[in-house]
Amino acid sequence: MNHLIAPSILSADFANLQRDVEMINNSQADWFHVDIMDGMFVPNISFGFPVVKAAKQYATKPLDVHLMIVNPDRYLKDFAEAGADSITVHYEACPHLHRTIQAIKQLGCRAGVAINPATPTALLKDIIADVDLVLVMSVNPGFGGQKFIEHTYTKVAEVKAMSANTNPNLYIEVDGGVGSQNIAKLIEVGANVFVAGNSVFSAADQPAAIAELKRS
Repeated sequence: MNHLIAPSILSADFANLQRDVEMINNSQADWFHVDIMDGMFVPNISFGFPVVKAAKQYATKPLDVHLMIVNPDRYLKDFAEAGADSITVHYEACPHLHRTIQAIKQLGCRAGVAINPATPTALLKDIIADVDLVLVMSVNPGFGGQKFIEHTYTKVAEVKAMSANTNPNLYIEVDGGVGSQNIAKLIEVGANVFVAGNSVFSAADQPAAIAELKRS
């Protein structure tokens, strides 16, 4: 599987959201990454259904929605209806994770589970065969622009090994501090989807920054 790039619209210019969405449409990016934060699960608030719907109106590539919220089951249907193509929930926020994953699939979306930096990958053993995507957080969720946590390489390799026999087509996504300085090593240990926020939107030539990540 060739690796995928998912620019995070959390880092976009919200006064010019349509422009930035169309930039991603016309770039070599594969997905849009959409971070939903509620101020409770993480110490920040991002946006909700209206922004997802607005992005979907112009997006020509899939919306990869990442729910960093408590009790995400309340809103799965709403995000699916707003335009999510994949919905990722946090292991730490879902006491009945199997049920949540099945609910996402029943809505016709790709189903993912995310783990925070301090969450051991071993906890995914009983769910990894059932998910389409595992998102390994390489920073503590809540804010962009943080420093990449080096232990992420080990965690990605563990997820890759765990999924080799039970779910070989698993998307293994990394979110936080991803850029040209570490993407090659992350690919080497097994990651195949990369969320890119500041490394894309702070670049003078954003399509070129995406193209560089695709070439890695």
